[in-house]
Amino acid sequence: MELLLVEDNLDLAKGLIYSLEQNGFYVVHKVNTKEAIDFLNKCKPNLIILDISLPDGNGFTLYESHIKEKGIATIFLTAKDEEDDIVKGLELGAEDYITKPFSIKELIARINRVILREKKNSIVYVKDIAFDLDKMVAYKNNEEVVLTNLELRILSMLFSNLNKVVSRNDIIDKVWEWTGNDINDNTVTVYLKRIREKLGTDIIVTIKGIGYRIDRDEK
Repeated sequence: MELLLVEDNLDLAKGLIYSLEQNGFYVVHKVNTKEAIDFLNKCKPNLIILDISLPDGNGFTLYESHIKEKGIATIFLTAKDEEDDIVKGLELGAEDYITKPFSIKELIARINRVILREKKNSIVYVKDIAFDLDKMVAYKNNEEVVLTNLELRILSMLFSNLNKVVSRNDIIDKVWEWTGNDINDNTVTVYLKRIREKLGTDIIVTIKGIGYRIDRDEK
C-alpha cells in the first residue's frame, strides 16, 4: 500500500518513514505543497498523511484544491491542537486528524482504521481481471496471475488511474524511484508486453507516443 507523507520536518519524517515501512507500507515523502502537487498530478497514493503547516502553503488548502476531488483518504498531521482546526479538517472530508506529539502505534492504528473503511473499494474489476490495490495481487477469472514485484507496481499505477493515461515518462520515473535503476522507452515496452501476456487479456490500451490506459467497464 502506497502512502504519501507530506511533512517538512525531516527528522520526524525520517522516523515515520522507517516505522511505516517496517509495518509494510511503501512511503513517498514530499516536504512542501509544490512537491506534493507535482506528485499528485502523476500518481494516486492509497492514503495521504498531510501536515497542515507547510513552508509554502497550508495543508487545508492543498487538500481542498488537489486531494479532495481525487477521493484519496487523508489523515491531517499537525502540532496544533485547537478544536477549530480539528473540526475544520474533518468537515473538509478528511478521514482523521492526529496532533503532535503522537506515538507511531497510534498513527498505525488510525491508518488501519481508514484502510478497513476503504477496504470494500480496494478491488477493481475490468473485464475478467480483478486487481486488489491493497494486497497488490491480480486475478484472472478468480485465479491469481503470477507477476513480478515490478510488474505488479506498474499494473497498480494503471489500475489506480482508471480511464486516465499513465505516461511512459511517469512509468520510467516510478521505476527509478522504486529500484534506483534507469530504464528507457524500450524497457517500458518490454514490461508492458510481459504484463499483457501474463494477463492474457488486452485491457491495457496503448496511447501512441504518450503512454498506457486501462478503461473501467461501462455498465
